[in-house]
Amino acid sequence: MMLKDIGPCAVRMWFVRVVSQGQCHDRGMTSPQVLIVQHVPWEKPGRILDNLEDLDLPTEIVNIVDQKKPDLPSFDELCGVVIMGGPMGAEDVDEHPGLKAETKLVRAAIGTGKPVLGVCLGHQIIAKAMGAKLVSGKDREVGFGPILNVAKHDYFPMWGKQIDVLHWHQDAVSVPEGAQLLARSKSTPNQAFRMASALGLQFHLEVTQILLDEWLEEPAMIKGLKKSQIAKIRDDFAQYDPQVQPLAEQVFSAFAARCNTCAQALRA
Repeated sequence: MMLKDIGPCAVRMWFVRVVSQGQCHDRGMTSPQVLIVQHVPWEKPGRILDNLEDLDLPTEIVNIVDQKKPDLPSFDELCGVVIMGGPMGAEDVDEHPGLKAETKLVRAAIGTGKPVLGVCLGHQIIAKAMGAKLVSGKDREVGFGPILNVAKHDYFPMWGKQIDVLHWHQDAVSVPEGAQLLARSKSTPNQAFRMASALGLQFHLEVTQILLDEWLEEPAMIKGLKKSQIAKIRDDFAQYDPQVQPLAEQVFSAFAARCNTCAQALRA
């Protein structure tokens, strides 16, 4: 049976049993948790959080983007790191000094084999942390559009040649040296990549219907969009999400499984 032929719940439970690649350092900790870094209130972890909660993994959500010296949980207690999206640029460290701390956190997590997941801005922060170059786009890419499968990996098991996903970004980033490119699109060469224990996604698999409704009511998200464009995003979500959801479940349940494996190592 192919993965695309089974339901999202079955897909999620299948990936719970995936053995993670890359090992956490065993430090004998007893309270591991996944740190989720948001940059604005409306860019929430959505389906990512759902999958972490399926495994009863403790999480802490923080917003440190404007803090020069953020108070973060003990690094030794982290069994995973998630960096969400936001309207700022990955290089806007003067206006948002907390981005420096996020970059250091990403490097440290990858260096010790802790699972890392970045979405949109988070994808760019991971890539920048590992030496990639940021390219500022002239126009925003907003709405559904196809990404093309470049390489297969357990972190991003896209089974078809292409799939339409939700885009909401302006900047783009190159592929870090030594990383594996997983997906691209016509206008954005790096849509998904893997490097060691990290996965970066330029697009938004995490968005549910409820979260999309919040986005489309948020002035900062729909600034410059016509009513017809907003309506098309709603219609496209209804059309494409039945195909996107199974992929999201695979990606995020696999990430949760890696975090769980790391948590077990930290408890040992």
